[in-house]
Amino acid sequence: MSALWTGEEFAAAVGGRPVGSMPANVYGISIDTRSLKAGDAFFAITGDRTDGHNFLTAAAAAGASLLVVAEGRLAAMGRIATPMLVVPDVLRALEKAGEAARARAKAKVIAVTGSAGKTTTKEALRRALGTVGTVHAADKSFNNHWGVPLTLSRLPEDSDYAVFEIGMNHAGEIRPLTKLVKPDIAIITLIAPAHLGHFDNLEQIADAKAEIFEGVSEDGAALLNRDDPHYERLATAATVAGVKHIRSFGEHAKADYRLMGYTLEGDHSTASIMIDGDEIGFRVGAPGRHILQNALAVLGAAHLAGADVLRAAEGLADWSAERGRGQRHVLRLPDGNATLIDESYNANPASMQAALALLAASKTGKDGRRVAVLGDMLELGAHSTNFHAGLSEALVATKPDLVLLVGPEMRALKDAAPKSIAVTHRDTVDELQPLLLDLVKAGDVVMVKSSNGIGSSRLVDALIQKYPEPEPQAKRA
Repeated sequence: MSALWTGEEFAAAVGGRPVGSMPANVYGISIDTRSLKAGDAFFAITGDRTDGHNFLTAAAAAGASLLVVAEGRLAAMGRIATPMLVVPDVLRALEKAGEAARARAKAKVIAVTGSAGKTTTKEALRRALGTVGTVHAADKSFNNHWGVPLTLSRLPEDSDYAVFEIGMNHAGEIRPLTKLVKPDIAIITLIAPAHLGHFDNLEQIADAKAEIFEGVSEDGAALLNRDDPHYERLATAATVAGVKHIRSFGEHAKADYRLMGYTLEGDHSTASIMIDGDEIGFRVGAPGRHILQNALAVLGAAHLAGADVLRAAEGLADWSAERGRGQRHVLRLPDGNATLIDESYNANPASMQAALALLAASKTGKDGRRVAVLGDMLELGAHSTNFHAGLSEALVATKPDLVLLVGPEMRALKDAAPKSIAVTHRDTVDELQPLLLDLVKAGDVVMVKSSNGIGSSRLVDALIQKYPEPEPQAKRA
């Protein structure tokens, strides 16, 4: 196992007062003792719910090589033999480690933000660029004030590419993070009414996302969705921020990375894209028109990063969606199989419409039905009722056989849905679960979509537990 830092380099990067002898090497960075590995440096961050200083003994027992702790907490710690760096502010110390990692990095650095598709695009970049070099990318959705510096501090010096996801709920949250990351390529996937409860309109959301341009490196690029109605606003913001290269992706005739044609299948898509006058065909293992839009951003970023785009495209062929973001499962029922599409991690009006379009394009089995299980979209504020009711048009276009709604906000959609669509509403996931488990039958395609806070992931887990996926058949010799 190669070292991430020497102990001397790490202490210089973080600063603070050493207590004990610094380790020869630091092999990783951790803020969570549950995932800490021997040789990691542990940062005792104080969060909204937990204080890392309460887990120093556990970190030491798990094999931490170094503990980064706050000066104000030292007196109450008791005896711990593991070496420490004592700092004024632990989160700021983590940021300093990230700054040092960025300063020494050789990687092309890509940062992704947007109202939808951030994590999907980040994971697709990990897969595509992994075919042409070594890639360091954020775990899960580590896209906030601690997740971004944590990911940055873990960046190996010799990585070829580094991919960061940057999120926000309020204006001003992206600015400090992009200035840490200093992306060579900044991608905005889409502007949509996510977190609209914290903004007056979509233009304010676009302006908040545009903060990502303020950290772009000196000769860096902005990569924007040319099909987005807010493209011109974003392009202007990039110019004002001093971004030298502004490129775009989409079906628009002026897109630099232009989608020329595509075919949507139940479990994958095929498409062609025009890059520098050359038309490139590619396959994406994850289905859906919205996934293709993310794939365009991926291939555009690969081109801007100087990667072999044909090889990068090959990396998308067998790529599949993540848990909660379109991951598919086969449910084994007594009389056959059904398909479950897990979109339970997040939802806003744009991603909800994309998920319904995905359900509409999915092929059912013999006598199977399309079943939409939709939960509340959160953080829409005063706009919530209108946006939930407004999904009625997308429901009509999907032509589902059954619709199950969960959450108080989804009552608006129940009231707005035409009587021709069979709609059932329950206030909570616990009330809906037994109904869902009993109605699934062979041939069905069931799609679960909601904001994470509703708890619809429990519906996904319950379906998989009751109808476990079939064992893979052994290959013949």
